[in-house]
Amino acid sequence: MKPIQKLVAAIALAISFGSAHAGNVLVVLSDADRLDLRDGKTFATGFYLNELMQPVKLLLDAGHQVTFATPQGRAPTVDRSSIDPMYFGGDTEALKTHQALLDRLAITAKDSSPVLSLARIEQIGYGRFDAVYIPGGHAPMQDLLHSPALGRLLGDFHQRGKTTALVCHGPIALLSTLPQAQQFTAQLADSRKATAPTQWIYAGYQVAVISNQEEELAKAALGGGAMKFYPQTALQQAGMVYRSNTAPWSANVVVDRELITGQNPASAVGVAKELLSRLK
Repeated sequence: MKPIQKLVAAIALAISFGSAHAGNVLVVLSDADRLDLRDGKTFATGFYLNELMQPVKLLLDAGHQVTFATPQGRAPTVDRSSIDPMYFGGDTEALKTHQALLDRLAITAKDSSPVLSLARIEQIGYGRFDAVYIPGGHAPMQDLLHSPALGRLLGDFHQRGKTTALVCHGPIALLSTLPQAQQFTAQLADSRKATAPTQWIYAGYQVAVISNQEEELAKAALGGGAMKFYPQTALQQAGMVYRSNTAPWSANVVVDRELITGQNPASAVGVAKELLSRLK
């Protein structure tokens, strides 16, 4: 789809679900369909279905506008392992409903996706959006964590105190606002340790993100590979204060100033409800 056609499609999507007093939420996803692991291995991934669609459905049902973007404007990929009723409380019908909405929005359609690039979002103007939401899946670990374009967007939202919501692996995207994000993540990949920046906009913020414990419990899904580093460690070393749940995989939502963060797939609905309360 040509850029102008994408913009028209994105505007049409917003109008079709929006109302005169609706908020406009920017949903940022990764372009990646894989995660590079240690020892040259890769892992097929993308966004988690429930982490994207549960909040999106709640936003649309409440009459808000939703605009989708990725760094390069490519159609994002759903992580096939997330298409499972267990992420919807075991409710097969709920899974089907959210899958049908994903199909209707055509977000993952390679030739007709309404997804815009972050460069186009910057041209449109960050002021057009009332909040930003970033879901997880492993894909943000591939590109969002050091995307300069995303760093500029999040920096603007921070400066204006505008709601910034992220869940599971999504909070790793906060690293994009580091003065030298690429070098910081490279240090982590090389030695699992990195030098904390002397000044960072999110230093001292409380945050939830998928825990090291949960990563260890789920590492069998990587097919024998190993992640270069874990998000919890990365955000802590950058200067954030980690707040975990009391039992692995239980929901955990942490709110600190403009940030709303959720720990894992079970936290997506809680993050969405907090986001909705901010939009009222």
